[in-house]
Amino acid sequence: MIGTKANKILCIVFIVTILTTQAQTDYKADVHLVLLAGQSNMVGAGNYDELSSVDKKRIENISDRVFLSYNGKALKPLSYFNNKPSKKYNFTKRFGPELFIGLTLAEANPNQKYVLVKRALGGTSLYGAWSPEWSAEKSNAVEMDAQRKKIKLYELHLKDIHKTLEQLKSQGKSFKIIGLTWMQGEKDTNSELAAKNYRENLENLINHYRKDLNTSKLPFIIGQVNVLPRKYKPGVDFIRNAQIEVGSLDERNTMIKTSKESPWNDFPKHLDNTHYNTIGQKRLGEAFAKSLIEKIKLN
Repeated sequence: MIGTKANKILCIVFIVTILTTQAQTDYKADVHLVLLAGQSNMVGAGNYDELSSVDKKRIENISDRVFLSYNGKALKPLSYFNNKPSKKYNFTKRFGPELFIGLTLAEANPNQKYVLVKRALGGTSLYGAWSPEWSAEKSNAVEMDAQRKKIKLYELHLKDIHKTLEQLKSQGKSFKIIGLTWMQGEKDTNSELAAKNYRENLENLINHYRKDLNTSKLPFIIGQVNVLPRKYKPGVDFIRNAQIEVGSLDERNTMIKTSKESPWNDFPKHLDNTHYNTIGQKRLGEAFAKSLIEKIKLN
């Protein structure tokens, strides 16, 4: 009898475990998570005050069910973040692609809640700061200052994600990571070493995210870089071609194609010809969201 009771208990525990796992991998989960990673165009240089009153109202209407954690900070309703005015960006309310990723997804799924977990830092390389196999040697070879030479962005992003997941678990909420959006590569165009290794490094990054998050079917959406050549002239073509190749390796990968040169009519930029302006950030966020929606259909 004791053995029978023990078997029944084990059976119940097994069933509960299965049901819990199913709840956390179900697209009907309480919360859908979107991961965002990259450098300055993922940080974003959109000016919230330039958005129309209609767009601001749309954002307000979904802010009670779309939340953002940015660089390890606590979750807060989706909105702009504070910016210290400068000669380059003389405005106080700044946003990146997260704003219209969250808005587009939420309007497409009116009953769904979303959490966006973003880690981004301008001027950082996939070869260095973003490498899942970070080393001081690699970082020193490509990063430009003391902060960037020491920071391990992939590791920090994983910590951000797990912290958020633990918070959701503590609240008894089921969840599903529905995809990752990647806007990075501008820095790697400036170095022959980084540019020529970008394809291998990007594929490795995707594999690490899928393995470390135990999400083998994780959609990975790549924003194609389109800066003007600078220190290493062939670098832009190396990175753009690498992103095309990696974007077509797997049916769950895709790439958002961008124009190669000015006047950047698809995703408009600031006068620096590098960073997307308000319209460019809006379109980038919408494009990321639409790609995520398409990839979700594969599961």
